[in-house]
Amino acid sequence: MSSQRAKHQDVSALSLGLPLALFLCGSVTIAGQLGYFERNERLEVDDLVESVTIPASSFTYRADGEFYKNGFAVDGPIVNARFARPLTVMKYQVSEGEYGRCVKDAKCIPILAAHVPGADFPATGISYDDAVRYARWLSDKTGEVWTLPTHEEIAFAAGSRFPDDALGVDANSRNPALRWLADYERETRRKADANPVPRRRGTFGENEHGLADFAGNVWEWTSTCHRRVDLAGPEWSKESTACGIYVTVGQHRSPMSSFVRDPKSGGCAVGTPPSNLGFRLVRDDRWYAGLLSRLRHRGITS
Repeated sequence: MSSQRAKHQDVSALSLGLPLALFLCGSVTIAGQLGYFERNERLEVDDLVESVTIPASSFTYRADGEFYKNGFAVDGPIVNARFARPLTVMKYQVSEGEYGRCVKDAKCIPILAAHVPGADFPATGISYDDAVRYARWLSDKTGEVWTLPTHEEIAFAAGSRFPDDALGVDANSRNPALRWLADYERETRRKADANPVPRRRGTFGENEHGLADFAGNVWEWTSTCHRRVDLAGPEWSKESTACGIYVTVGQHRSPMSSFVRDPKSGGCAVGTPPSNLGFRLVRDDRWYAGLLSRLRHRGITS
């Protein structure tokens, strides 16, 4: 009887231990594939990033995208939003000197000479793909997760400096001439105000959150895909998204193809192109951010 009990205990231990061992083995394998055991030279965050943290609060902004109603272009609706947690964002746009460290590590593509005014100037001539490479390099260097901001995140961080590029035409008007004239006047003003020469960081001052140089002459990449929305009354009934074209924000919003470095050479999907393309990053403080980042870098998730 005792031998049968011992045999039963051995079988029970085996039935529990084998799945556990397989689970542990599989977990270690997956962790290795996701790069958790890779050893990277870590640098102090303060050596690489100067950031500001904006407390959680409510805010409003005009929705991004092209909006149409009854076949006519209209202004996007005002969005009431709330961030339930603080947002940590780079105080300045990434500089030439900071971007150069990534180039030196052979993780970023060098900027064309024409776009390099100096180490204390914002890095310009940057494509969306370049910015994503830098974000990955910075995350590896610091052990934190840094990403391009969404359109909503940059609207929150920009505060009172976030552009409202509404035409101001009655959405129920069926006179296309009014929209054409308003759009023409807006684009004319934008072209007249254009000054493409990059300025030293800090030239354009800070907003109420301590964010520097926003809405100067460098447009910043976001991770938000450009979209077209057909409105039905106050709500939208149909939305088509064009990923590969991303929203950039500066003095106004401008959707750009991900590979474009020089907006004056083409690639602007709508309206007047930006003067310069640069970027700043936000820190993802969610507890599972590291896992999401590793999955994203390996193409497992978007």
